[in-house]
Amino acid sequence: MLQVAFHLDYIHPIPEGHKFPMEKYQLLPEQLLYEGTLDQSHFFEPSICSDEIILTTHASDYLNRLTSLEITPREQRVSGFVHSEQLILREKLIMEGTRLCAEKALTCGAAMNIAGGTHHAYSNRGEGFCLLNDQAIAANWLIKEKLISKVLILDLDVHQGNGTAELFHRSEDVFTFSMHGKNNYPLKKEASHLDVELPDGTEDQAYLASLKANLEGVLSDFTPDFVFYQSGVDVLKTDKLGRLSLSMDGCKQRDEFVFNVVKDLDIPVVCTMGGGYSREIKYIIEAHANTFRTIQSTLF
Repeated sequence: MLQVAFHLDYIHPIPEGHKFPMEKYQLLPEQLLYEGTLDQSHFFEPSICSDEIILTTHASDYLNRLTSLEITPREQRVSGFVHSEQLILREKLIMEGTRLCAEKALTCGAAMNIAGGTHHAYSNRGEGFCLLNDQAIAANWLIKEKLISKVLILDLDVHQGNGTAELFHRSEDVFTFSMHGKNNYPLKKEASHLDVELPDGTEDQAYLASLKANLEGVLSDFTPDFVFYQSGVDVLKTDKLGRLSLSMDGCKQRDEFVFNVVKDLDIPVVCTMGGGYSREIKYIIEAHANTFRTIQSTLF
């Protein structure tokens, strides 16, 4: 059975006036329960990720300053958040949610975090609404515990996973593949193991053709035994920050292709939601809900 990490503190409000669409973390599980895609038995609540596990990925000085609320105002502006004890608690809950998803996926085949996908967090700093890097922490935990040996991080958010690229740029055990908008944030891209940069306005057919060609090549050459999938829906044409032009159906086809590939190869997968900034919240929720619907129909 599909396992889904969700905690009420995921929806802790960001300071008034902030443009980050936090309400999706509440509305998405409500929609999935209402329509019957999931029931309460699918959900589990993570606790707080331990510092020991976080320190496999992040610098100790940075974690200490983050926990002690000593991050400077300038650094906070770069992270996109005004820091507070509750915000740091929320971030550590998300980290543990993805780590537990990885643990559960080893037995049930797939797990999803309602939040997560904090791919802009570097080893020693936060950026772009990301303070700690959940997929990186979970990948390092799996490898350290010798539960698996090779991890693919497949990042299909419209923004490059620059923090993830920095964290694993010398790794032979974790392969980072980011397919993103060429002209989008971040202005300075890091070097993933494979970066596929798409021009503004890329539509369904070109997007899906590029994904298929590149992912099949990666899977053939790298042969991972675990996949983390960053399924951001900011690739939609309706997204106010995205610059690409995927339709709702195109975004769903993207997910169908990814989940069919991992099914065919019998590889455990953990999916995190990533970004979504359409002006109307209904498009964000529908696109994210499609990811859950698709993994249920494909893998279970």
